[in-house]
Amino acid sequence: MDILKTITELSHAFGTAEFVKAGGGNTSCKTADTLWVKPSGTTLAGLKPETFVAMDRAVLSRLYAASAPAEPAAREELVKDMMAAAVKPETPGRASVEAPLHDSIAARYVVHTHPAAVNGLTCAVGGRAAAARLFPDALWVPYIDPGYTLCMAVRAAVQLYKAARGVEPSLMFLENHGVFVSGDTEAEIRATYARVMDTLKKTYADLGVASEARVGAAPSEAQVAGWRQVLAEGLGAEAAAVAVSGRFDVGNGPISPDHIVYAKSYAFEGVLTAENLRAFQAARGYAPRMVVTDQAVLGVGANEKTARLALELALDGARVKQLARAFGGLQYLSDVARGFIENWEVESYRSKQA
Repeated sequence: MDILKTITELSHAFGTAEFVKAGGGNTSCKTADTLWVKPSGTTLAGLKPETFVAMDRAVLSRLYAASAPAEPAAREELVKDMMAAAVKPETPGRASVEAPLHDSIAARYVVHTHPAAVNGLTCAVGGRAAAARLFPDALWVPYIDPGYTLCMAVRAAVQLYKAARGVEPSLMFLENHGVFVSGDTEAEIRATYARVMDTLKKTYADLGVASEARVGAAPSEAQVAGWRQVLAEGLGAEAAAVAVSGRFDVGNGPISPDHIVYAKSYAFEGVLTAENLRAFQAARGYAPRMVVTDQAVLGVGANEKTARLALELALDGARVKQLARAFGGLQYLSDVARGFIENWEVESYRSKQA
C-alpha cells in the first residue's frame, strides 16, 4: 500500500540519531478501519512496510470505554490484553504501547520522536512557557505515565484544543518525553519537523547554548583496564561489557522514559571500588549503567549492546541537560514517575527487544 511505503520512508527519515536513540520513537499510518503502527522495541530505521503491526481500529476503540483498574499493574495488563486482541492475524506482533495514542489522532500519519534538541525544551523548567512563545500552535501535555493513562489524557486534551481552535493539533510536545507530529501528507510531517528543529536551533544559538555536550579526552587503556577489573569484582555479570567515553556532564536523575530504560535514572559517581558499587546496587535496586570517574564516563552492561546504549543515552542526557539551560535548566521526573517506568513490564520488554 502507498501509505505503508510513505510511513516507512518517514520512519527512516526520522529514525536517525538526531531524532531517536535505541528503540525509541514510534510511527503510524491509518485508514478508517486499520491502524498500522511500529512494533514495540524495534528501531525506526529498520522498519519495512511488512513489519508494521496492523490493528483493527474498531476493536482498539473498546479500550477507550473500558473501566480500567486503578492499580497500575492490573491496568496495564488489561490494556496489553485489549491491544493484543486488536492486532490483525496477518501481522502478528506486539504493537507499540503508544498505539492507542496514535489511533486517537485523526491525521493519516503520526511520527513520534525524542530529539535532544526538542527535549532540551520539554525537559526544561521553563519549557512550557517557552513552547507557548515559540510554537503557539502546539499542544503541550504535562508529564503523564506512558501508555493508557497518557493516551486518555491526550484524547481529552486534543478534544479541548479542537473545540477551541476548530482543528486538531499537528504538533504536540509531551513534557519530559518528546514530540508528536501528525499530518495527512508526507510533506506536512516534514515541514512541521523542519520548523521545530530550525526554530530550536536558532533559539539555542541566539542564547549562546552549545548544541553538543563537551566531551573530554579519552582515558588510557591502562586506566580502562583497571576500571573493568573493579567493575567485574563489584558487579559480576552485570558489568561483563564496558563502553568508554571521555568525561562529560552526566544528567544524574530521571530525565525521560528512554533515558531511564537504557541508562537508568542515576549514575554511579563515587570512588570506584567494588564495595561502593555493591552499596549503590543495594540502595538503588539495580546495577549502575552509567559510571562516572574523574576522567571518563562508562556505559556498563551484561553485553556490549547494553553497555553501548547506556553510554549513548548518557551522552544524550548530557546534551539535553545542556540545552535545557536555554529554558531555565533541567527538570527531572518525580520519584513516582521514575518508579512507574522502572517497574513497567512494557519498558522491560522494549529494552530486551532493543
